[in-house]
Amino acid sequence: MRFCAPRSVSPSPVRGRRRSSSTFGLPSDSETDPSSDYSESDSDSESSISSSSSSDGEPISKALTPRASKRPAVEPRYIDENVATIRLHARHHDPYEEWERQTRKDSFRSAQKEQKDKQVQLYNLQERSHVQDKQRLAAVHAQQLAEVERILAGVKIDQQRAENFVQERTRTSNILLERVEKAIKLEEDKLNAKLDAERQAQEKIRREEELKQRLHQERLKQEQDRIQKAAEDAQRQKQEEKERQEAEVKAQADRAQKDKAAEDRKNVGLSSAYEDWRQARIDLIRLKMDPMKFVKDNMRSQWGAIRRQITSRISQLTNDPIVINRVSNEIYQLAKPNSGALPSQLYSAVLSSLAKAIILQAETEVTAEKRSAIPLAQTAYNLLSSLPQFTEIMYAKLTQRVGGWCIPTALPERDYDSRPWADEAEMKKVMGFRKSANGDDVETRADFATRVAGIMRVYFHILKIQPKQPLSPMWQTTRYWMWFARVLGEPRMLPTIAGAEIMYTALDVMGDQARDIWGQQFLKMLALIYQGVTSGLGSKQAFFIGGTSPEGKAARVRVQLEIERIMKGVSGSANGGNGFGMMT
Repeated sequence: MRFCAPRSVSPSPVRGRRRSSSTFGLPSDSETDPSSDYSESDSDSESSISSSSSSDGEPISKALTPRASKRPAVEPRYIDENVATIRLHARHHDPYEEWERQTRKDSFRSAQKEQKDKQVQLYNLQERSHVQDKQRLAAVHAQQLAEVERILAGVKIDQQRAENFVQERTRTSNILLERVEKAIKLEEDKLNAKLDAERQAQEKIRREEELKQRLHQERLKQEQDRIQKAAEDAQRQKQEEKERQEAEVKAQADRAQKDKAAEDRKNVGLSSAYEDWRQARIDLIRLKMDPMKFVKDNMRSQWGAIRRQITSRISQLTNDPIVINRVSNEIYQLAKPNSGALPSQLYSAVLSSLAKAIILQAETEVTAEKRSAIPLAQTAYNLLSSLPQFTEIMYAKLTQRVGGWCIPTALPERDYDSRPWADEAEMKKVMGFRKSANGDDVETRADFATRVAGIMRVYFHILKIQPKQPLSPMWQTTRYWMWFARVLGEPRMLPTIAGAEIMYTALDVMGDQARDIWGQQFLKMLALIYQGVTSGLGSKQAFFIGGTSPEGKAARVRVQLEIERIMKGVSGSANGGNGFGMMT
């Protein structure tokens, strides 16, 4: 739609007439009365100017000028017609312009839709291209992966071949080295034996010469002193003879009494605590001096291989019957292989290593977790009931690690061969104390009690197992009763931390079962122990089980709580519910 602004007003009559001819079909007053054009134009102009001035908010008097009043009357009318034309055009609805505008909109929509379709086609084409690229890359990657796997498989086969070759060479080298070492060892032994024989012969000649000289000098001196000391010797011999006879009579009486007591115990199948300790000590010394020394000198490599396998299998134990039976069978095959029996010295050394592995496992795992003692005890029981000589060796190693607490008995004043102890360090070692963590001193009594309690927990679990065939006396269930009877008769062991800690361990493991087995007698023993942890034992100077140290007090409280737990299974309603009224 086009708009046309009116031209400026012209005073020319010709232009005015030409302009007045376009009246859009309306009659013009100028055609009939030309003289009135100016007056009408002036009036129309004045009215137009007045209306325009009024619309602008200005006074009409200011809009009218002397020059405007002189314009022809047709000019204002022409202006009004142009304004009316503009208004008509502004309000006029042109179908062509509407069609042109609608055509532009439809063209724009068609172009927009076509663009969207082309974009969708472009996106689909790009997506298909991406999918094809991904498939192609995936195929290439799969091919490359297959190639890499093939190369790796070849490398692995080559590596396995190389390892097999190296292992074979290493095994051959070890065999040759072992043979060479044996040959060198044999030659060295022969040479050392020859040198020792020569040295001994020379030493024997020298000693004989020195002996001859010393005897000659002594004979001279004795001859000089014989007369002087004859009277004194006679008197002394009489006195010594008298004392010897008295000591012999006393010793005979003591031996007779001990023999009678030993005979009585033997008749009923019992042994004293000292006899058990002495026998375990003898077995331990014999094991160290004979088979272990021979194996360390001559069969160390074979013994070391079996020992490492035993240690690895003991560490694999879990509380699973299948695992326990598997480990027991594997260890049994190591000690008693199907290919042939081991030499006697090597067999004893293997049993010693097996006992040590079980005890060390008890020291480490059972101390941290009590339930780990159950599979360890079951495995030990399986091997005790199937391996010959293992009961004696296991008991000897147990006595070595815990002292006399497995019997129990206090350390005697002399060794098994009546030899006095060398020093306190030897006594501590025989009592079961080990070096501390820094290796400078022995472990504390609290650490000793904790470690020994872990080992004894395994021992009590073994006693708890009902055997299918009878074992040695030290591994039977009756040892549980004997242990309490002996420990309550040892005043030197009760006031220690280990005494209370091991007593708690024994009650925790087998207290309920012992109550069911021995009944009233075991309840009386529990009453005595309860007195020892609450009010003390002894008539003149009372002492508490566990002593007065903080660790001993804590262990004593655990013993008290464990006894009260055991007594809950006994009907004690008439005695206030604690079950001890029937024992008093």
